[in-house]
Amino acid sequence: MGALDGLQPEKVFQYFEKICGIPHGSGNVSQISDFLVAFAKERNLEYRQDELKNVIIIKPATPGYEKEPVVILQGHMDMVAVKKPDCTIDMQTEGLKVKTDGDKIYAEGTSLGGDDGIAVAYALALLDSENLSHPKLEVVITVDEEVGMDGARGIDLSGLEGKRMLNLDSEEEGIFLTSCAGGARMDCRLPVSMCEKKGEAYRISVEGLMGGHSGAEIDKGRGNANCIMARILHSLVQKMPVYLKSLEGGLADNAIPRQTVAEILIDKEKEEVFRHVLLQAEEEIKAELATKDPDFGITTVYRGEEQESCVDGAGTAHAAVYLISLPDGVQAMSADVPGLVETSLNLGILKYDTEAREIRCEFSVRSCIESAKKALLEKVTAITKLAGGNSSISGDYPGWAYRVDSPLRDKMVAVYEEMYGKKPELQAIHAGLECGILASKIEDLDCISFGPDMENIHTTEESLSISSTKRVWEYLVKLLEKKD
Repeated sequence: MGALDGLQPEKVFQYFEKICGIPHGSGNVSQISDFLVAFAKERNLEYRQDELKNVIIIKPATPGYEKEPVVILQGHMDMVAVKKPDCTIDMQTEGLKVKTDGDKIYAEGTSLGGDDGIAVAYALALLDSENLSHPKLEVVITVDEEVGMDGARGIDLSGLEGKRMLNLDSEEEGIFLTSCAGGARMDCRLPVSMCEKKGEAYRISVEGLMGGHSGAEIDKGRGNANCIMARILHSLVQKMPVYLKSLEGGLADNAIPRQTVAEILIDKEKEEVFRHVLLQAEEEIKAELATKDPDFGITTVYRGEEQESCVDGAGTAHAAVYLISLPDGVQAMSADVPGLVETSLNLGILKYDTEAREIRCEFSVRSCIESAKKALLEKVTAITKLAGGNSSISGDYPGWAYRVDSPLRDKMVAVYEEMYGKKPELQAIHAGLECGILASKIEDLDCISFGPDMENIHTTEESLSISSTKRVWEYLVKLLEKKD
């Protein structure tokens, strides 16, 4: 028996559990893509799978709906695959351990991938249905949305008929998204000088942070473990020579990092200063994050005397100054939409690459204003260049502009009000969606994004609401059966 057996709607949760059983982290999508193709073949549905592993599945209209506008259902098959430090699951080769707790579905020790596995489950349940009425459906499931929207960027949609698209990649029931920010990934590298050093070895770990999605939660002011570690290293190098042995934090550029670990060597006579600096830093940061991230802490472990190849004192100090100079978090709020973040960036990955002898920083940069996004990318490029490093930009994607005239939006609002006796909220968001890229491929595309309630996406505390999943399914079915 599956962990989700007996939940309603039955087919949706059956497919969701099957998806959870297949490894499908970003960059590891071959199995899930081939599963979708096998699904289409078994049901004699028209399908396409491209070289990137994007999949399109087409189902004809049911009787009486042949003249209704074709509907594109869209989501992505990859997930942000993160796990707790003590979790033994290999997310490259093993499925998730799905559990329930009251109204919540979660995965033991790992992220759940409700973003965007539930979209795929909804689509498969519709494609597999025999008693639901709907127009022609064109299901578009992309790859690697979480690492730059590469699938959406590369997919060929020229053969599709639909001009209306339901993007099922949102996490708040009753909120219909009508526009989103554009974004890009940035990779910065700072060369460092090396030495052979004998000294007292310490492991410093910044931990206990909540993390979260760098679009949806960036406005909450939560601690960024990478930035906190930069602050700690900078405080240390002001007081004493520090020799960096290793540095690693964060798992994805678009996830606010929860833990960062550094290993350093120091001179024995500086141990008391070292402990004082760390204690003071922890007290100050704890006070700053008392409400926003109350479980923050610094763990320090003494590893004994070691002799190692490491970044020399000048190189460590230079790297610390560079890291603390980098911007992070909200840079500007929208002047047009109250409460909406306009421009932000997230230092999602920080690593000392011992083989390349360089510090690596990977950012997710977002803005609903293209010129502001460009200016922020240029700012980080300039800081990196001044420090003697280099940077590159990838995965640049456009924002999704609000559509003044939207028959799809009007219909969705009307159906929602008919079902629930109230209007849904129409919102713009700071997080990135594939709608902007796909709209550039289909002329006059009318698109809305929605979905069931999820919490803490991109983290090991991610959960999906069972009752909300059911309500959104019922709404989706009603929307598709409602004729224009």
